[in-house]
Amino acid sequence: MGFWDSLLGRSKPVQPDLDQLFGLPSAAVTLQAAIGFTPTGTGSVCFSSTEGGAFSQIRREVRDLLDADSERAGAPVEFSRDGYGYSWLVSRRSPEELPALVGDLHAVNTSLQDGGFGAQLLCSLVSFRDAELRSLALVYLYKRGTFYPFAPLPGQTRDNPLELQASAVIKDDLRIEQDLSRWFPLWGAPGL
Repeated sequence: MGFWDSLLGRSKPVQPDLDQLFGLPSAAVTLQAAIGFTPTGTGSVCFSSTEGGAFSQIRREVRDLLDADSERAGAPVEFSRDGYGYSWLVSRRSPEELPALVGDLHAVNTSLQDGGFGAQLLCSLVSFRDAELRSLALVYLYKRGTFYPFAPLPGQTRDNPLELQASAVIKDDLRIEQDLSRWFPLWGAPGL
């Protein structure tokens, strides 16, 4: 950051640290032990789509890379678009394969970033459920390098007490987003 930036109050943006994703398996153990949430085996990456051959090529390469995994059971990775126009890549693994799922999400983020599309990356999420079938997602904000919990309820409402409880439980496992206004709702996120 230069002299003029500091004088004018500009701050240097936080650089994404995709290796933070590898803290998710540890956080999952903590969530299960503390409040009974277990991984569903579903994770996704959200990005704003761009048109053009280079982006289409990266997307094909990502799909081919993840679908080539002979250990993957069930559905291949899938792409979808939500009601807000954002694109999602969804990866499914068995719930016990959270480290492999995290590897999938890391590979997608890294491929898009290395292909020059880091500016289009928005977030990644991994979903969890408890015995009462309540949903909880741990969301990684790409541009902030932080996580936050998202607990949707029917009718596009949130379980704020659960989100706060989950963030308190996993604060030693993951870098939690301190600005609660950045805990964006992800209504209709695939895999949640």
